[in-house]
Amino acid sequence: MQAGGANAGWWDLWYQVVLGLFRQIGALGRELRGSRGRYVVIAVPTLWLLAFFLAPLLVVLKISVAQRTGGVPPYSDLVAIGEQGLIQINVSLAGYARLLADPLYIESYLSSLQFASVSTLACLLIGYPIAYGIARASPATRLVLLVLVILPFWTSSLLRTYALSGLLRDNGLVNQAMLALGLVDAPVRLIDTPFAVYVGITYNYLPFMVLPLVANLMRLDGTLLQAAADLGARPWRAFLSVTLPLSVPGIVAGSLLVFIPAVGEYVIPALLGGPGSLSIGQRIWEDFFSGRNYPLAAAVAVAMLVLIVVPMILFERFQERRAEREEART
Repeated sequence: MQAGGANAGWWDLWYQVVLGLFRQIGALGRELRGSRGRYVVIAVPTLWLLAFFLAPLLVVLKISVAQRTGGVPPYSDLVAIGEQGLIQINVSLAGYARLLADPLYIESYLSSLQFASVSTLACLLIGYPIAYGIARASPATRLVLLVLVILPFWTSSLLRTYALSGLLRDNGLVNQAMLALGLVDAPVRLIDTPFAVYVGITYNYLPFMVLPLVANLMRLDGTLLQAAADLGARPWRAFLSVTLPLSVPGIVAGSLLVFIPAVGEYVIPALLGGPGSLSIGQRIWEDFFSGRNYPLAAAVAVAMLVLIVVPMILFERFQERRAEREEART
């Protein structure tokens, strides 16, 4: 009886502990649903962005306007105390002036924008039919197809790019297949060309286009297409009038996910484009690690960030004003 009473006492204690834990969780949930809870939820990602985005960005911005030195750290202090106790401002815009004066950097920016733009368009043209087919498939088939889309992510991007370079070489599988089919009489130069860079970026970033489109197309109301068919619209007309306009948010999201990292891509142009390819990622690498010109490399990175962020902000403002005008009309 004493052993049974002791066990009952332990079970009662555990019951009280678990019950108290659930009560604390419930109280925390009610607190998070309140006004103070929203601030707590917002504070976590805000602190993360401040620590791992804004702080490094400010460091890079400081380096970009510093003077080049040979010591460590590899940049001068922006504010210093002179011999007579006067405050000296050591701000230099030599890196930004070099960007505007040296045509190599301007050409590198334009080349990177071209690589990113063409590759984004190729990802859209290839990824949209894939996403449309996945969205229209049955749930079981859709799961298998989604796994196949994200399967390349299980392998390093560097390894996939190396494998692609082997396929595109003069004695690679692509040229051997074209020679066997009689399409060409001699190997075609594919590697170390802009075409190889387009293929590499499109292959590596295609899932970033497909996944947002799948998520958008899966939310499409199928009754709208049925209504268009009842009104006499042919399939292609219903696609252009209903499906395509409603999938614009997915197209924009996928295009941004592909375009933004593709602009600063370094590995793919270096491996597939050869030494003659120009990209802003290669310029940053060479200025940082070969030339040891840290202020110039930081200025190149800041300028690239401005070229990407400013158009995005303007586009977002345009979308907000457009949505406000449509709401005002309704």
